[in-house]
Amino acid sequence: MAELNTGDGGGGKGGKVRSKKQNSKVDLTAMVDLAFLLITFFMLTTTLSKPQSMPLGLPAKPKPTDPKPPVVKTDQRRTVTVILGANDQIKWFHGLLATPEVGGSPTTTDYSKDGIRKELLKRIKSVPEVMGDKNKGLIVIIKPTKKSTYKNLVDILDEMAICKVPTYAIVNEFTPEENKLAEEINK
Repeated sequence: MAELNTGDGGGGKGGKVRSKKQNSKVDLTAMVDLAFLLITFFMLTTTLSKPQSMPLGLPAKPKPTDPKPPVVKTDQRRTVTVILGANDQIKWFHGLLATPEVGGSPTTTDYSKDGIRKELLKRIKSVPEVMGDKNKGLIVIIKPTKKSTYKNLVDILDEMAICKVPTYAIVNEFTPEENKLAEEINK
């Protein structure tokens, strides 16, 4: 049992003997129990921060007996290819690598707001104007290399969400020309 002492009441002054006062005692056991009950209650009822995730639709893994899916061709004026490399570097180009669109030749950048985000925002506005149809927006093809990190992939997916890119895909197949670009940024 816990006690609270307020002093012994005995004075050591002179020769007079005074009657001793009883020490007042306060039982703190109930207060300690209440404190632990409150701590337990708030620990159990508090909602912890829930992890935030971005929905990512992945295709089902094909069976060996399934026919190969048809190759989908898109207008090169709508596509931007982003190759993720080592050391937080990105190599991107607009259109086809052999015949890039105006201002879309292969360029190295980073994940900053003045890097890939600036280019994506510019293309999001210009592509529907070039296509003449607001429903035909930008398509971004994300190609992570073996030297890129998981953080790089998450960062580029965040950029897709921030820039509100209507259509994007993660592709792990590289053409020989794209392999050369990947080697440049993986040095």
